[in-house]
Amino acid sequence: MKYSPHDYQKYATDFILTHPISAILLDMGLGKSVITLTALYDLCLDSFLVRKVLIIAPLRVARDTWPTEIKKWDHLRGLTYSVAVGTAEERKAALLQRVSLYIINRENLQWLIEESGLGFDYDMVVIDELSSFKSYQAKRFRSFLKVRPLVKRIVGLTGTPSSNGLMDLWAEFRVLDYGERLGRYITRYRNRFFTPDKRNGQIIFSYKPLPGAEEQIYKAISDITISMKAADHLQMPECVLNEVKVRLSEKEKKMYDSLKSKLVISLNGEEIDALNAAALAGKLSQMANGAVYGEDKKVFPFHERKLDALEDLIESANGKPVLVAYWFQHDLQRIENRLHKLHIPFSTLNDSVSIERWNSGELPVALIHPASAGHGLNLQSGGSTLIWFGLTWSLELYQQTNARLWRQGQKSDTVVIHHIISEGTIDERIMAALRSKEKTQTALIDAVKADLEVSK
Repeated sequence: MKYSPHDYQKYATDFILTHPISAILLDMGLGKSVITLTALYDLCLDSFLVRKVLIIAPLRVARDTWPTEIKKWDHLRGLTYSVAVGTAEERKAALLQRVSLYIINRENLQWLIEESGLGFDYDMVVIDELSSFKSYQAKRFRSFLKVRPLVKRIVGLTGTPSSNGLMDLWAEFRVLDYGERLGRYITRYRNRFFTPDKRNGQIIFSYKPLPGAEEQIYKAISDITISMKAADHLQMPECVLNEVKVRLSEKEKKMYDSLKSKLVISLNGEEIDALNAAALAGKLSQMANGAVYGEDKKVFPFHERKLDALEDLIESANGKPVLVAYWFQHDLQRIENRLHKLHIPFSTLNDSVSIERWNSGELPVALIHPASAGHGLNLQSGGSTLIWFGLTWSLELYQQTNARLWRQGQKSDTVVIHHIISEGTIDERIMAALRSKEKTQTALIDAVKADLEVSK
């Protein structure tokens, strides 16, 4: 396929070429893969400034998306690559090939650096989904810092740089610039820009930015960062967000409130404990969805309100394909059981074959888990309706999952995103939290948005 880049795509490619360290915060659907690959082609096969590139990405994106993009565009012919996924032997064989690009899933980065026995001789690294390095305690973060000095050029790609607030940014930019802009130590970053927010005595649960801190942080990273929103550069389809409320019965609501207040509830004679706030939130989310785990992962059905609403939404789609996002494993099981009873063909999107079937229009219903299918997958060819059966606290996973359908290449004029919400439950708090986090995310994006007009 012939590549006819938009102005913003040319700008982003040039930014990568002229900045050895770059953070490219591209909204979902703007084509970050082809933008980056165009720059890599120039660096590897035109200017010869780069010899070997390591691309680090989520598993399915590494396995499916990057190879597809390389093969898709005519101007990338001659750019060789190898995909290092699978068993240790398969990964080693892939990494020993003589190519320009080596694509590995992020879960195997520590293996590559510390266990593979192969030297880390990549002079350029591309981190697809820079937000996966937001935890400075994660093994992949600590492991990569050991070899970071060996890398001459680095690119961080993401559409959600601060999905859980500005605290995420420190680790992401520490990986990119050694801590030059936000500091080498998380404690100093925290003390400089934040103040304790929620706490219990000496235990601090969260921090909030000091007055003026957001602007200072944005300014500090602006020289190596560009950001673009899809709505500013693409003729995006209309996105309609819809909340479908379901109401628990009086008995069900009483049981829900009992768990919320006492942290203990008995279902079918078995006690289910919520020992801390996180566990309680999980239990409440499960109950809002309609079932809850007990001992040994035994599932206790609670209600079918959401299943009924899902059935109604699928029926109202009038045969149009529907993508359904679930969170808990028992959600998936109960959804599958309901679809079997309705004789509706469906599949979980967990491999290349199922993704191809969805995009070719073979599946009336497809089921995805945001954590495994939220990043990088192009699903817009298969449909334009997404139903959130169970919600997630993660703004990153929420936005990325929505962007599987609401993105460039979507054939429908309108994308509809339904959220099935149990009234008077934690579902309402999760939606409020997502909206609150989005304000911080939007502020960051706006603060470093590239001014294309100035560059012309």
